Amino acid sequence: MTAPLVSMVVHDRYTDLYLRQILRDTKTIAMVGASANWNRPSYFAMKYLLDRGYKVIPVNPAAAGQEILGQKVYASLDALPQKADMVDIFRNSEAAAPIVDEAIKHGAKVVWMQLGVRNDAAAKRAEDAGLKVVMNRCPKIEHSRLSGTIEWHGIASGIISSRKRAL
Repeated sequence: MTAPLVSMVVHDRYTDLYLRQILRDTKTIAMVGASANWNRPSYFAMKYLLDRGYKVIPVNPAAAGQEILGQKVYASLDALPQKADMVDIFRNSEAAAPIVDEAIKHGAKVVWMQLGVRNDAAAKRAEDAGLKVVMNRCPKIEHSRLSGTIEWHGIASGIISSRKRAL
């Protein structure tokens, strides 16, 4: 009998390789908790990701049928017209658990919990189902940092180079 696979991901510290691979492999993102309010973090993140070529599908039951940044809003992951590679969670840590379960059922490859959002039990369920998990991070910030453009967003990256780094 073989031992079960144990996750090699340490959720207190992600390697750049792990994050870079997720961001490269992801094409479609379901953003749960997306907001049409221009001064909410989810709006900024969605705009940034759309501008970088990702297809971002907003999920917000209160705004279902409306549009955010020209993208139709859906009430749930079940209602999406296509499968999302990543489910980006802009909800609190407690609310993340049922969303992770929906992401597993949906067939997503990645669950990404935003800054301040961490649910280890839900993360374990996702990993046990074969999904990659990121917690307490923002894909917008990580994309900017890994591409060497974070200084354009008011955050010093510490990367000094005359060449733009590829993701």
